[in-house]
This record gives sequence, structure tokens and C-alpha cells, in this order.
Amino acid sequence: MSVRTLVKSIQDIMRKDVGVDGDAQRVGQLCWMFFLKIIDDQDEELGVLRSDYRSPIPDHLRWSAWAADPEGMTGEALIDFINDTLFPKLKTLPLSGKPGDRARVVRAVFEDAYNYMKSGQLLRQIINKINEVDFNDLAERQHFGDVYEQLLNDLQNAGNAGEYYTPRAVTAFMVDRIDPRPGEILFDPACGTGGFLTCSIRHMRERYVKRPEDEQALQAGLRAVEKKPLPHMLATTNMLLHGVEDPSFLRHDNTLARPLISWGKDERVDIVLTNPPFGGKEEDGIENNFPTFRTKETADLFLALIVRLLSKDGRAAVVLPDGTLFGEGIKTRLKEHLMEECNLHTIVRLPNSVFKPYASIGTNLLFFEKGAPTKETWFFEHRVPESQKAYSMTKPIRLEHLQPCIDWWGGQDREGREEGPQAWRVTIDDVKARGYNLDFKNPHAVADDHGDPEALLADLDAAERDVAALRDQLKAILAEALAR
Repeated sequence: MSVRTLVKSIQDIMRKDVGVDGDAQRVGQLCWMFFLKIIDDQDEELGVLRSDYRSPIPDHLRWSAWAADPEGMTGEALIDFINDTLFPKLKTLPLSGKPGDRARVVRAVFEDAYNYMKSGQLLRQIINKINEVDFNDLAERQHFGDVYEQLLNDLQNAGNAGEYYTPRAVTAFMVDRIDPRPGEILFDPACGTGGFLTCSIRHMRERYVKRPEDEQALQAGLRAVEKKPLPHMLATTNMLLHGVEDPSFLRHDNTLARPLISWGKDERVDIVLTNPPFGGKEEDGIENNFPTFRTKETADLFLALIVRLLSKDGRAAVVLPDGTLFGEGIKTRLKEHLMEECNLHTIVRLPNSVFKPYASIGTNLLFFEKGAPTKETWFFEHRVPESQKAYSMTKPIRLEHLQPCIDWWGGQDREGREEGPQAWRVTIDDVKARGYNLDFKNPHAVADDHGDPEALLADLDAAERDVAALRDQLKAILAEALAR
């Protein structure tokens, strides 16, 4: 049975359980079970590689102790063990306080995890299917990783859970343009399910990891925070799937809860890659942490934080809505601050349909580097392929759709850029003249020719007369029929 088929069969079993309600709960249930199986397989491998290694999970609570036997616990005994023993113990695992303490990872995952299932028999069936996956088999783990990515994509059907997912073509494009390398500090302050992290890991392994020291530098440079419990659990499991031994760098917290001024120089980062939540409002009091940019708009607060966190020559790629570009007031001050502190060298404008079905607003990819003020900004307008009207669930954006922008980019030094049907340049003077309104429309776009207005009105009048005539004919036919 393929991994994809196996996961689908697990979901089908779970749908029979009366305790699991909706996709978000199903994915959350799958996640803590996958997590325990993955970390148990990793513990087994680490125990072989390192004689002094000890699992952070007590022996009787490890997956291999209570789940591995297909004829093991089932029914009420299994449910009682999970609810009354497993979860309470894992939520309160003692911590060693030492770096790389995996107990901290387990506790963080189970802090807000729940067992939704009510049927021990159905739960045993799922456990037995999960046991068919060997996460120490690299090929099998990579295949499962692809399936897991699809599961995260499926969260778009789970209400607000869709906010955690950025199309993988967009993350891959942003990572490719930023080009992270082992040894650099890479931070995602609102990491969702970890898409930018996993994409960056793959990028660095494919291009720059040649020795064990490179892999160590890669993992040591990762930083991330996620506020909500479900995506945090999903992201942590995602890190384990991608071979990260200690994902404790991924904190369950609100990045915006700290005063902006409290972020010191020792916390500066080389790279920020993120899609901060936008359209939402932060809880009361958070805006007081940003006295210069006092607002509850989440995207604005994150942009202010990113500018502060970047080290000199640090670079960032951030997804932001159209409202950030044309907004006034606090947004104007924020854009002025951004362009004074950083070189906002490129804005890629995306069509409204990129984030469908859970968002239908215009979005933009902002690329900037800290250390020098902006002198000019290039815009590139990405268009939906001519073969389709819009992106959708069945026809999402793909990386090859962004190839024209990659070809135009001009390499790492962004040399040789030229204006064209999709690209144009504005100077800082142009921006200042518009009060830092960055909503520059494509000057090369040809307006749609809808025809002469008077001719259109004449055609409309004629059409209305035709409709009225048809209505009168229909009334006459009905009247004649009733008279009979």
C-alpha cells in the first residue's frame, strides 16, 4: 500500500469515530500520533548512533511499548491509557534544562494536543496502519513528507486553518530568491505549519550541504515562532519529518507579545522569510509594544518587527496584502521607516486568486535588505497563465508559473533588469510624491477596450426593448391558454 493510500485509509477510519468533528480535528489527531511514531523511530536510530542517548519519553510511554503490537491494547483500555496516562505524563515531562533537550519538544507539542477519538477499536486500527510506515527509511520518510505537505494543503477546507498554509510555489520562489545558506540565522516569526522552514531546509541541502558540519550549521541557524497550538504541533512534526533532530527552536508563543525595543542586537537575524497573518487584529494591549507604530493590524506590527530584527545586510521576503501598499496613517509611517532603513528593491504583485479558496485579496511579495535606504523599487506583475482564468484548488499556482519573474530577476546582484509588459521601476522621489503610496499600477498594461459608451447604451436600450417584447408575447400566450 502506498503512503498516500495509507493516509487516506486512516482518514476514512477516523471519519467513523463520533468524537472527531471536521478536518482540523482529524489532522490534529493524526499529527500527535505521527509525532509519537516519528520520535520513537528517531529515538531508536539515535540510540544506535550514540551510546549515551536516552529517549525523553519514559519507556512505558514510548510508541513501541504500547502501540507497536498489532494485538496490543484496544477498546476502552486503550482510550483510558491515552486519556488518563499518556497525555497527562507527556504534558508534564521533566526538563533537563540542557541544550537540545527533546523533552521540551514533546511537552510543547502535547501542551495543547487532544485525543478526540472515542472508539478504542477504531483507534487501534489507525495505530496499526501508522505502524506500516518506517520513518528511519529515508525514501519512505521523504515520500511521507510529500504526503504530509498535502495534508497541510488540505487544511484549506478546515475553516480558519487555511490561514496557516502558503502555496508551496510561493514559498519555493521566495526561498529561491533569498537563497539561504548554512550558518545564516533564518527566522520565521509567524511560521504556521513550517512551509518556509521546510522549503529552506530543502534548498540548502540540495545546494550547500556537503559535510556533516554543513548540516549542523543549517539546523543551528533555524528560528521560528507560532502562536496557535494546531499549526505549532503540525510544524514541529514537519521538522522531525525533515530530519531536524531538535525542533525546540520552534517556539509556541506570540512574537508580538514583546515590546519592540526589547529585541536586542544579539537577537538579530540574517534572513526573514514569512507570511504574517493579515486582516486580523491583535489582542488589546499588544499595540502598546509598538509605540511608534501603534496599531492592532497584525501585518503592520510584523513588518515593524522584521525591520528591527534584521541585521545589517540582512535580507527578507514577506507576503503582504494590497492594503499595506496603499494604506495611510500608521501604514504611511511604517513604509517610510521601511524605505529609510532598508532597500526595498523588489515588489512582486500577485493576482487575487493565488490564495484561494481561503483568501481572495491582492497580495504582494516584498523583498528588501537592511543597511541602506531605498533609491528605487522594481515591480513585477505576475499574471495567471493564459490557459486559465484564475488560480483555484484544482489549478493552483506552480513554480513554473513564476519562471518569467526568475528569468527577469537578474541573478543575485539583480543586474540587467529591464522594463517590459510585466516590469516597471519607480524612484524614491516617485514614492515620496505619492505620500508613500506604493500601489503603483503597471504603466505598460493596456486598458480593456469596452467600446464606445453611447453605442453600449444604445445596445442596452435595444436589448431591453427585445426583452419587453418577449415578455408581452409570453403574457399573450398565457392569457390565450387560460381562456381555453
